[in-house]
Amino acid sequence: MRLLRVVGGLMLLFITVGDSAKLPHRSSEEGDDILTQRYWYEHADKTLQKKQKISENLERGKAKNIIFFLGDGMGMSTITAARIYKGQKAGLKGAEAELTFEDFPHVSLSKTYAIDRQTSDSANTATAYLCGVKANYGTLGVNGKVKNEDCDSSKDNSTHVSSILQWAQEEGKSTGFVTTTRVTHATPAGLYAHSASRDWEAESPGGDEKCPDIALQLVKQNPGKNIQVILGGGRQSFFPNNEPDVESKEMGKRKDGKNLVNEWLDHKNNISSKVNYVHNLEGFENVTADETDYLLGLFEYSHMQYEFERVTSNSEPSITDMTKKAIQILSKNSKGYFLLVEGGRIDHGHHDGMAKRALEEVVSFDKAIKLALEMTNREDTLLLVTADHSHTMTISGYPLRGNNILGTYVSRDEKVEYTVLGYANGPGYNTSRTFKKNSTLGNDYKQPATFYLESETHGGEDVPVFAIGAVAHLFHGVHDQTYIPHAIGYAACIGPNKDYCKGAASISPIPSFLVPFVVLPHIF
Repeated sequence: MRLLRVVGGLMLLFITVGDSAKLPHRSSEEGDDILTQRYWYEHADKTLQKKQKISENLERGKAKNIIFFLGDGMGMSTITAARIYKGQKAGLKGAEAELTFEDFPHVSLSKTYAIDRQTSDSANTATAYLCGVKANYGTLGVNGKVKNEDCDSSKDNSTHVSSILQWAQEEGKSTGFVTTTRVTHATPAGLYAHSASRDWEAESPGGDEKCPDIALQLVKQNPGKNIQVILGGGRQSFFPNNEPDVESKEMGKRKDGKNLVNEWLDHKNNISSKVNYVHNLEGFENVTADETDYLLGLFEYSHMQYEFERVTSNSEPSITDMTKKAIQILSKNSKGYFLLVEGGRIDHGHHDGMAKRALEEVVSFDKAIKLALEMTNREDTLLLVTADHSHTMTISGYPLRGNNILGTYVSRDEKVEYTVLGYANGPGYNTSRTFKKNSTLGNDYKQPATFYLESETHGGEDVPVFAIGAVAHLFHGVHDQTYIPHAIGYAACIGPNKDYCKGAASISPIPSFLVPFVVLPHIF
């Protein structure tokens, strides 16, 4: 559907991707209506009315708050499969279900390639969607002059690029991030680190002076040391290698003898009396927003648990719990806030070839998005949901509607049984093609893969961007991943583009660099 609208002297052409209206599942109450032309005509009419209201009420106010949801590896096939999985968990056929963010009114596509790779990793993509600059594979917060693992090429500060989190801090906003991975992992590190390698989380070949490691940058340098809420896993990078972890008893990974948690506490206690460090669910639940200005939560030695294990262990907060706490703390700032929330273990489920784990992580991630919608105001908050890259998982064959998305299907002519979900490569190459009843439904089942790799790879196709709230209409069409932070910065009047909207009650005129995206769904 196309909608034309004249705003500020510009004609805006919006192309909606998909149909975000809720489709009732076929049930006994529904009868045979779903089989008729009238049913689908009425369904389309409701969607048209909904889209017309959007065009009449373009979100053009300044974005005081920004919440950026990043589903690591959550490409389009993952979204579709997770939608079906969510529906089938609720007793539906599946395809008629809806993830929360699928109802966002503005949708676009983002191109994820790296300067030197056709298919990206999570580090160079983080640099793109957080800093607005394309980078080389494996590098963080630096421009294309820095090569992966080349410490010397990253020493020059002119190669360092700032992130949207830093832009927010410079305007007096509070900042924070939530992740289910290590807090020094690629996605969150893109907010605060400048490194030739994403792997230098606890040490680097150049040492602290030459190429400081990522954890050190988080605690000791700008903008990391100014972040008010840090929640995730990864204690290993904060403690020396002669000190056992509080839970796993494994030794820390720092060879410089530093206890970065203590250094973080010392620094924050000189700024505020409301400082908390927590490492388990009990400590987290005792934290109150009113009594907290700075919160560091490190809940695992490495990554946080998969959702399946978290639910049964009851030892650490969910991504929804962490998102809620972060919003409560950051929203105390009258100037607003920036919050990144990463569903990081979606990616890990795919790398392990375990589709069910990846889909369960998406459903958990979706609950955090729903909560954020309920806690915020559309008029002053921009919510964005996207992925850094995709994976090689596909939904194949011609299974009947309602067929278990994790199950198998038998082809009509060849009588060949195959799994609905599969991977182009990965550890599932060794999975048996002889299926016992329900054998494909287990949490740790590895879907078959065409080629063997120890770890399944990323996919290189474009990924969707879903937006709602203040100035969300800037997200439509096909654009480079680097466009994302610039558009957010424009929406919030922060960063390189703040002068375009500074002092304006509403954001107008549209800056020249955004015109191709606002006038037409143009390819960047």
